[in-house]
Amino acid sequence: MSTGYAALLRGINVGGHRKVPMAELRAVLEGLGHGAVGTYLQSGNAVFTSDATDEDALARALEQALEERFGFTVDCLVRGAGYLRAIVDDCPFPAAELEAKQLHVTYFSAPVTAERFAAVDREAHAPEDFRTGDRALYLYAPQGLGRSKLADALARPAVTRGLVATTRNWNTVTKLAELTG
Repeated sequence: MSTGYAALLRGINVGGHRKVPMAELRAVLEGLGHGAVGTYLQSGNAVFTSDATDEDALARALEQALEERFGFTVDCLVRGAGYLRAIVDDCPFPAAELEAKQLHVTYFSAPVTAERFAAVDREAHAPEDFRTGDRALYLYAPQGLGRSKLADALARPAVTRGLVATTRNWNTVTKLAELTG
């Protein structure tokens, strides 16, 4: 039985660097044998179905295929439909009351705990706030991600060391859950 997945590519198509056209991304996924392939926006979001069940193996295969195709490394996370739905359902912030630009989710390659972020001074960044979830971090940034000082603090290498991390706004989070479900 096929499962719906989202592939989250990190750091592509930003400022004209590391270009991965979405048509070529779809071709790569189809070349890996995946079905129902589609993309969402130009920022590295793809959906597909697969009979495989190992998200990490799916991500590694996609990373290898992208490197062969484009000649540079692209970090990828692959997450199943159930996980993506749970991320939406488990949001600790009142998503329905917020503008989508105010709420973001950073997806991580491994589980994270609050201890990893203990050095981040929450009070200094108020009213911005964050909460950890299952291999994810929810960020409330009332002025948007581009103006968020807390987002900068949370993305420092000392905080994210050893992890692949990629962030999506709430519209993308909910759309990927919808497209994979």
